[in-house]
Amino acid sequence: MTTFIAGDRVHVATLGTGVVREVRNGGRYLIELKGRSVVVSGSQLQPATERRAPKRPPETRSATDSAAVIPVTSRVLDLHGKTVLEALDALDSFLNDALLEGCDDVQVIHGRSGGKVKAVVHARLRQLPSVRAFRLDPNNPGVTVVRL
Repeated sequence: MTTFIAGDRVHVATLGTGVVREVRNGGRYLIELKGRSVVVSGSQLQPATERRAPKRPPETRSATDSAAVIPVTSRVLDLHGKTVLEALDALDSFLNDALLEGCDDVQVIHGRSGGKVKAVVHARLRQLPSVRAFRLDPNNPGVTVVRL
């Protein structure tokens, strides 16, 4: 049986890939996966294959540029054309991947009309302990900016 330490990427056969957040007694591990924390035994874990996308370098501006520096959002999820259930599944997977990649901010495009997808996205974001804050983009009310 392989032992893991906090920060290791692991795969749980029935649940997917996550990150070890804490090593517990009795060969158990606290794993963060898909925006949730679960405790599993070490026998259920396998080392995850690395498939991280490379981080983009931060956007820089020249000293002569008088415009304010806008932080670069490294990940964007577009939920156009998805049902409410599809949107929730996509959101959970997207946020899990963003956390694993170490993203600080992400954008979720839900659109402006109807509001069902936006409402369910905001409700889900309120439930997740890994989401520190979220707000509508002031320049586009069809986009929610999420701080992880």
